[in-house]
Amino acid sequence: MGQAQSRKSDPLARGGFTDGSHEFWVYATTPEAPDSFQVAADGNRADIVVIVSGLNSGFLHTTWGDEWRNRSIEWREWAKNCAFHVFDNGSLLTEPKARFCNG
Repeated sequence: MGQAQSRKSDPLARGGFTDGSHEFWVYATTPEAPDSFQVAADGNRADIVVIVSGLNSGFLHTTWGDEWRNRSIEWREWAKNCAFHVFDNGSLLTEPKARFCNG
């Protein structure tokens, strides 16, 4: 089973987006009423781009991974907006497209 197929069958995978250089996948922490989600890069669940917690409480906290926290404010805002869009809508990235995000 390929990476794309395994993500589609993963109940925690919400979908993905890309900036044209990297593919990012959004994962909920639990199947029902998750309080946080994380975004991983390029099929590597250990390469954490960002973790957003406090979804249930409304007190959102964003933690960026080492490689990603030095990106521009604009890029981080774009990535966070795309991640929320994917988390909320469950869309799956089917074909890589430059800066693909409908959010």
